[in-house]
Amino acid sequence: MLKTMSVKSVLIAGTAALTVAGQAYAYEPARSAECIAPANPGGGWDFTCRSVGKVLTDLDYIKGNVQTVNMPGAGGGVAFAHTVSKRAEDESLIVAASTATTTRLAQGQFPGMNADQVKWVGTLGADYGVIAVGKDSEYTSLAQMIEAIKENPGSVKFAGGSASGGWDHLKVLITAKEAQVANEKLPKIRYLAYSGGSEALVQVVGGHVDAFTGDVSEIKGFMDSGDLRVLAVLSEQRLPEPYDQIPTALEQGVSSIAPNWRGFYVPGDASQDSYDWWVNTVNELYETQEWKDVMTKNGLMPFHRSGAEFTEFVQNQTLNIQTLSKDIGLIR
Repeated sequence: MLKTMSVKSVLIAGTAALTVAGQAYAYEPARSAECIAPANPGGGWDFTCRSVGKVLTDLDYIKGNVQTVNMPGAGGGVAFAHTVSKRAEDESLIVAASTATTTRLAQGQFPGMNADQVKWVGTLGADYGVIAVGKDSEYTSLAQMIEAIKENPGSVKFAGGSASGGWDHLKVLITAKEAQVANEKLPKIRYLAYSGGSEALVQVVGGHVDAFTGDVSEIKGFMDSGDLRVLAVLSEQRLPEPYDQIPTALEQGVSSIAPNWRGFYVPGDASQDSYDWWVNTVNELYETQEWKDVMTKNGLMPFHRSGAEFTEFVQNQTLNIQTLSKDIGLIR
């Protein structure tokens, strides 16, 4: 059995955040910056770029604007390869990343590339996983869905915004494993990969797919409209309003906890001065009331790592997810 503590240690282990706010740097940012969201509009990476970009310009960290460029493909691999091969020295570029990024790196899904080819800036909160269904779904509880999977693992079709074997897929497998679904049945659970969370949600709300696996920041609009029924949030305790009515998987007897950190990396050959500026800026941004308001509105929980400490966290998480993926049978 995959123990709760082992999952938590994989996903949220780390030490205190590195604080460098207030230091001076030789680097001066260009008037405008670019943020690559490695998915189509509407998903978590898109949310990260657009929300951070707005606060950066509102608070005059960037004097011009921060343009969000959507670059879907290969679960973030297209954007990663683009950054490494074509933008390696671009000091005005940041790229949205998350646990989905380290998951794909851990599983060797970015051929010929690894985490050391970019510089890891920092995180700005964690976005907890959810499992949800359309308003007219036959499933009214997580337990009911799990029972269906135990009887026939192919009976429930899930949709998510990461590639097959990616973080959204892993959430379902971790949850099923914690709910005592037999190991040999886990690979038979059906998962359909879409280019972003918004596309996956449309399929679920439209009744074309049984269930959604994604993050809480992706669901608010459909939840507010009543088109989506959220069966569980994969957090240690209930989230604050407006998500406090969503039961945790833990409440329902399933020890599945899946925080998805939200953050950034920059090109690997960007100057140390520019890297230090981005790290310092993310640290300061995280403490502002403007960003705290964004977190509250979108269900992000406190989670901050930056600079050298974040780099070490990424390395450790990549190694631990690789081990986890092997245990579940996703990779050999």
